[in-house]
Amino acid sequence: MTATRILSTPGCMAEGAAWLAATDPAFARALDLCGPPPLRRKPDGFAALLAAIVSQQVSTQAARAILGRVEAAGLRDPAAVLSADEETLRACGLSRQKVRYVRALATAGIDYDALRAAPLPEIVATLTAVPGVGRWTAEIYAMFSLGRADVFAPADLALQEGARMLLDLPERPREAALRSLAERWSPWRSVAAGMIWAYYGAMKKREGVA
Repeated sequence: MTATRILSTPGCMAEGAAWLAATDPAFARALDLCGPPPLRRKPDGFAALLAAIVSQQVSTQAARAILGRVEAAGLRDPAAVLSADEETLRACGLSRQKVRYVRALATAGIDYDALRAAPLPEIVATLTAVPGVGRWTAEIYAMFSLGRADVFAPADLALQEGARMLLDLPERPREAALRSLAERWSPWRSVAAGMIWAYYGAMKKREGVA
């Protein structure tokens, strides 16, 4: 397997899950409980990162409402965003800070086609150079929009808490510690993330029933 293995079918997810289960008993438990994680591919490109910026620090419901207004206003490509005045952008529900972020994204000149074949460090460096796009967003983009099989996003709080539960850790691992832990799940770290998210969800449901 190469570092650019792409998750393109449910079979890819099942293959990765089986490898992880054979490698680590904790993932064998997760697989028994939840099955292989679903393939959660999303489109890539400007609109995907625009949606990521819009969704920061707001509820899912609020993000959907704002994105609906953005789309209704036709602001789904760089040229449209740059031609819109601040009043138009603010009317969609964007804060002044997010107006600055989406304009920065529109002027970044990112070659989204080239990113599809770029090494992960280049993807992260390119995306995090844009104000408002942090490493977590870049890693999630690589995972879901580009389908990379070997990406992890250890700043994700649900992954941290899910890893604590799955690995029976004494406390929730911080970003650096979880990044180090995840190295042993290569070359299927994206699938590992999917399994941890699924396990976390299952455990939270059990807690709710209790």
